Amino acid sequence: MPESDKAGLPAYETLLLSRAGRRLTISFNRPDFMNAVNLKMHEELAQVFSFANADKQSDVIVLTGEGRAFSAGGDLDHITNSANNPDSFDEECRLAKRIVFALLDLDKPLICRLNGHAVGLGATLALFCDVIFASEKAKIGDPHVSIGLVAGDGGAVIWPQLIGLNRAKEYLLAGDLLTAPQAASIGLINHSLPLDELDVAVDAYCNKLLAGATKAISWTKVLLNQELKRTAQSLMDAGLAYEALAVRSADHREAITALKEKRKPVFGGK
Repeated sequence: MPESDKAGLPAYETLLLSRAGRRLTISFNRPDFMNAVNLKMHEELAQVFSFANADKQSDVIVLTGEGRAFSAGGDLDHITNSANNPDSFDEECRLAKRIVFALLDLDKPLICRLNGHAVGLGATLALFCDVIFASEKAKIGDPHVSIGLVAGDGGAVIWPQLIGLNRAKEYLLAGDLLTAPQAASIGLINHSLPLDELDVAVDAYCNKLLAGATKAISWTKVLLNQELKRTAQSLMDAGLAYEALAVRSADHREAITALKEKRKPVFGGK
């Protein structure tokens, strides 16, 4: 666990934590990389939600991103390393499972301030939040298949729960991104609004929760999450196993090469 500052908050390399009364904000903090997730962020995400759950000084958690993105998904260097050294992906699978279950075990309301694009794992992290307020300029989607991968790190768990199986298949099989207004219209997220109204909306909702019966609110969330936990228990191991197979595929290697060469990949189904 990282060292704590005077406010009792751990200092992370890729995440930024701050307090405002009994509200704790967790921010992805790689703005120069669109808050893309590297191995270090995987490690820290596997810790931070457990810290938030045990934190006695907070009752509501906000998840957001520094800079203009929420999280652009996997960091290209990190994805390349996994493609070239697929055995290293096994550790990432372990961390991905810890992240999802730490999110599900978080008893406090987790509010997403979606300030910009949320892609891949970034989208998964947003969608596992309890209520999502998004900038209307943001896009959200899980394009794992676009780089020859399986949406095994949580996408296949959460998307059907929010928008139904058929719609989840439509978007996850194609890897398409949705605008925030589109996402709100199908129930993938709760609210789409102008960026300059985002903080007012998030603050108002958080303050409403903080003024409420926080124990009853927390226990209601725990109850609502029970079925989602059962779904995650049944799918996460299989999803990560399929993704680990895809990491070792020729199509994934072709997708990474195409990204570096700034061209469309030519998949061969291998």
